[in-house]
Amino acid sequence: MSVVLIFGTLAVGLFISAYITKRRFGLLGLALAAGSILSGLWSYDADLVVGATGLFPSGPLTTAITLSLIVMLPAGILLFHGYTYKSALGRIVGALLFTLLSLAFLVEPLSHTLTLEGFGIDVYNQLLNNKDLIIGVGLILAVVDLFLTKPAHLANKKSKH
Repeated sequence: MSVVLIFGTLAVGLFISAYITKRRFGLLGLALAAGSILSGLWSYDADLVVGATGLFPSGPLTTAITLSLIVMLPAGILLFHGYTYKSALGRIVGALLFTLLSLAFLVEPLSHTLTLEGFGIDVYNQLLNNKDLIIGVGLILAVVDLFLTKPAHLANKKSKH
């Protein structure tokens, strides 16, 4: 499958899931970072566990899917819990940032199975070369978004004046 098709399908799915659930980018971005760290720590063990089940044959595709699921699992859980955006513009921007950061974190695990040819080589190299910049800026924006989030008990208080 083409790199552009795989990343395009992932991007659409991630954007729609973040947009529909209205979740704020800050917590989701930090959850992606946690998933990436867990993926790095558990990569060898997770591959052995999945291979030992006998349900899937061991190989690069199984490794890529397992590592990608570990990266996305914390953010996937938090898609159903947490603060939400109130405006449509916030939802769109948050979903775009979540999608871009997710793809930057998934470049490495998916590199084990991608067949690079033609235009896909250019797309993959652009993502790979800018991965660290995207992750760095994305995590800074996630922390800023957390600071801009008002706790629920403060958002509902009304002034006496």
